[in-house]
Amino acid sequence: MCVPGAEQGTEEMENPKNDDEISVKTSSLHSQVDFATAQNENWDKNSSAFDNVSPKNSAPLESICEDEAITDRKHIVLNNFLPGPRNFFPALRSGEWSDYGGRPDMEDTHICIPDLAMNFGNSIHGDEAISFYGVFDGHGGKGAAEFVRDHLPRIIVEDADFPLELEKVVTRSFVETDTAFARSCSIESTLSSGTTALTAMIFGRSLLVANAGDCRAVLSRRGEAIEMSKDHRPCCVNERARIESLGGFIDDGYLNGQLGVTRALGNWHIKGLKEGENGGPLIAEPELKLMTLMKDDEFLIIGSDGIWEVFRSQNAVDFARRRLQEDNNVKSCCRDIVNEAKTRGATDNLTVVMVCFHSEPPPSVVVQRPRVRRCISAEGLQNLKFLLQG
Repeated sequence: MCVPGAEQGTEEMENPKNDDEISVKTSSLHSQVDFATAQNENWDKNSSAFDNVSPKNSAPLESICEDEAITDRKHIVLNNFLPGPRNFFPALRSGEWSDYGGRPDMEDTHICIPDLAMNFGNSIHGDEAISFYGVFDGHGGKGAAEFVRDHLPRIIVEDADFPLELEKVVTRSFVETDTAFARSCSIESTLSSGTTALTAMIFGRSLLVANAGDCRAVLSRRGEAIEMSKDHRPCCVNERARIESLGGFIDDGYLNGQLGVTRALGNWHIKGLKEGENGGPLIAEPELKLMTLMKDDEFLIIGSDGIWEVFRSQNAVDFARRRLQEDNNVKSCCRDIVNEAKTRGATDNLTVVMVCFHSEPPPSVVVQRPRVRRCISAEGLQNLKFLLQG
């Protein structure tokens, strides 16, 4: 969690093959990002779009999910996107799992919406689905996380530029949701809390990830882990520079000595984090990463920071691929990741959302690992020899 110092979301597995949250999209997939690879991988340019489960902890999932088939979608024209090959990803399958982990309360929540516009009755921009997924890791309570989960998707859809300028829309919506939460807290102080937020939108061949905080999204490309977000922590050099320019400081690894993340929504009740002429050091503006998906792209893992405390990105991809190759069940795979995190000693709330781009399980591949050459100097070898001889 983010502060110095979960209600558990689990579901019984009745029928593994029927528990996947599947949304089949037989669409034209006519959108392709018109950006150079360098732009897609450049964090600085994308940093701002404005310029086993314990019975006693069992409880319903703190999430909003939809399971429906989406077929015969027509082409939708999006600004900055070009036509791509038809049926590039004929099926999207999603699953999720949550657990208290090592916490007494559950402050994580998440959302899976196969068709964002349809979910809010918006069909004026066309019929091709824009899928929306998110993980929200609350701290100091669950009020902020639940508020963002419930309001951010609607604010995105109701933006005048949706879906033509999604990057600007998503960034603006994060900030607007944060402001709306501040108003709610002024009326109901018990809501006061904060949350990190990571969302992923899939439309055609495009994947847009927006992150504010230390949740993480990792893409598997033929077994290779590609990080689609970076953790906003005080140890990050760029974040520290931004914080200090706004009058903030890092004390013992915490923002202003109080918070373990440098970007989050909420926390309006903590003095010194969001005040100031140019705003405080804690901001809600997300960093964005936009990528054109390829045939070798297998799945996307979105996890709260409790997952990444015990999994490295590549380790999580390797683990997920093995599970999918065994039974090809997305929800079961998410459950196994969470349970494995608990086995490894995770101390935080645990949430995983996973999106698979193909109906088949990942193929068996050998991922080339970088070779590390180890050598020892003549002097070191001589010292070792003396030690071994006593």
